[in-house]
Amino acid sequence: MKKILTVFITISLLVSCGGSTKPKFVQDLEPGVHKVKLMEVLQTNNYTYLLVREGGEDQWLAVPSMDAVVGKFYYYKGGMEMPNFTSKELNREFESVLFLEKVSDSPDLDAKQDIPATTHSAMVKKDSKMNLEIDPAEGGLTISDLFANKEKYEGKTVTIKGQVTKFNAQIMGKNWIHLQDGTDYQGLFDLTVTSASDVEVGAIISVKGVVALNRDFGYGYTYDIIVEEAKVLK
Repeated sequence: MKKILTVFITISLLVSCGGSTKPKFVQDLEPGVHKVKLMEVLQTNNYTYLLVREGGEDQWLAVPSMDAVVGKFYYYKGGMEMPNFTSKELNREFESVLFLEKVSDSPDLDAKQDIPATTHSAMVKKDSKMNLEIDPAEGGLTISDLFANKEKYEGKTVTIKGQVTKFNAQIMGKNWIHLQDGTDYQGLFDLTVTSASDVEVGAIISVKGVVALNRDFGYGYTYDIIVEEAKVLK
C-alpha cells in the first residue's frame, strides 16, 4: 500500500510541476497572429482566395497571387475585411473576405518564406509591353512623359490616353485600370489608374485624374506613381 501511495504522490508531483510547461510541439504565437488550416484555394489573375479554418470557424482570405497547399497550416495577422465582396472574375459573392498582404508558412511572419508570391507595382515585365502607337489626348500626356517628369506632376490633374491592358473591379473599394500607349521611360510603360468606372480590357480610353507618388495601400499594392480617382472621358 505504501508503494502505491508513493507512486501516486510522485505522479501527482510530476504533473503539478509540469502543468505550467507546454509540450514541445505547442507553439507560442505572437499577439495577433492567427494559425489557420487551408481548406480550399481559388485562383484569379492577381489574387489567390484561401478558405481557412481556425477554431472551427471558416474565413475567406485574399492575398496577392501565390501557390498554396490544401491541408497545410499558414499564419497571418492584420488585414482589411471587405463584407459582401463580389469577385467578377470568379462570378461569386463572398459574405466576407479578409484582404492581406501575405500569409506565411512560418509563425515568424518576418522570416524568409518558401511561398512564391507576387506584388503589384508600377512596372510590368518587359515582355508584357504591347506594340502600340497611341497619340496622346488633346492637352494630355504620354505615359513616358508622366514617368519622366513625375515630380513635376505630383498632385496635379493630368489626362492620359491608352489601351486597357488589365482591369480589376472593386478591390478595396476601387476599380484598378492598367494603361499602355506604346511609350516608355527607362523600362516603365504600364500606368495604374484607380477609378469608379468600369472599362473593357483592350479598349482605348482617355482618363483624367490626380497624380500621386509613393502610394502604399497595403496588401501588396505599392506604387511609385499612380493616377487616382480618374474619370473616363468620352
